Amino acid sequence: MAHEWGITRAALGFVLSMELIGMGIGAFLLGNLADRFGRRPTILGCLAIMGTGMALASLAGNVTMLSAFRLFTGLGIGGMLAATGAIVAECSNARRRNLAVAIMAGGYPIGAIVGGSIASALLAATGRWQSVFEFGALATLCFIPLVLWLVPETIAFLVHRRPARALEKINRTMVRQGRAPLSALPPRDVQVAGTGVAQLFAPGIRSITLLLTLIYFGHMMSFYFFVKWIPKIVVDMGFAAAAAGGVLVWANVGGALGSLGVSLLSQRFSVRYLVAAAMFGGAAALCVFGYWPTTLARLSIMACVGGFFTNGATAGLYAVIAQCFPAHLRAGGTGLVIGAGRAGAALGPVIAGLLFTWGWSLGPVAVMLACGTLLAGIVLLTFRYRESTIA
Repeated sequence: MAHEWGITRAALGFVLSMELIGMGIGAFLLGNLADRFGRRPTILGCLAIMGTGMALASLAGNVTMLSAFRLFTGLGIGGMLAATGAIVAECSNARRRNLAVAIMAGGYPIGAIVGGSIASALLAATGRWQSVFEFGALATLCFIPLVLWLVPETIAFLVHRRPARALEKINRTMVRQGRAPLSALPPRDVQVAGTGVAQLFAPGIRSITLLLTLIYFGHMMSFYFFVKWIPKIVVDMGFAAAAAGGVLVWANVGGALGSLGVSLLSQRFSVRYLVAAAMFGGAAALCVFGYWPTTLARLSIMACVGGFFTNGATAGLYAVIAQCFPAHLRAGGTGLVIGAGRAGAALGPVIAGLLFTWGWSLGPVAVMLACGTLLAGIVLLTFRYRESTIA
């Protein structure tokens, strides 16, 4: 893409960040809609936005158009993150919630492994970057009928919001889960006055919202520098674009293993300490990634190690966020943290692009960007929270 349009590294950094900016806006706006109208319709709407955005991106003829379509696609991705985090937490019992949420977050690198492998094959076969967006649009839209068929609205949402036919929908889910249906809706929980956003900054939860946002901001700045710049860094070292896709696949293999590791260990150890340890490991791996790799094999090894720690921390962080908010604020709270924190995700690639343009080499850039997840881990260790119940 950079070769075809003749754009600089700094300009490419902004293009890469457009999707992340959209994710931040989408997580905040659509996350609150998920608390008001439901997790299921929000997920369906986000799939439609994502599929449409990628289809339009494949038709982009210049940087401005591509940036706009990536921004639009990011709206759907951000809302999806908030809604899926809430729905998985609410469909899990308290004992397995950390495991379930971390496994859900592990779907990101697993999907990236499959998508990255297909993207590499498409680039090698067609030589067209547009083919990657075309495949992404088709694959995304195919999930709409699957969600309509398999994903019900959560019982926690139906009990709290009580839309039309709430009892009927709850009992349908209860029967599918092998449980006895209810004869009547349980008593409504006492609601806190104010809008969803106002409640997130009410006494007793304000500090949780702010600290989670700070932690997420710092970690995402490091994480997205790593995953967004790997292909360009590999190509700039003289390797083919298809090889760059292969290195990114190894980063996601490590990410999938890291998510699985945090998922399993969270059943025996505090997820907060696991995430902090993964953040420290990720900071160290990013620093090594900046100085050690000179061959494709070394790049692949460090991409895998870096993906293991950074994505393991990301998966565990979603579990921490899900623990901290009650059901009526879970999607909105997750969306706010992700939305504000995504500014860090957008900032990481932009800062890296500017530093590269100013003549910085990979090593110092990697060390600079590793500070985000390092500081996030330190803040997380000082952070105290009380786990919420499912409802």
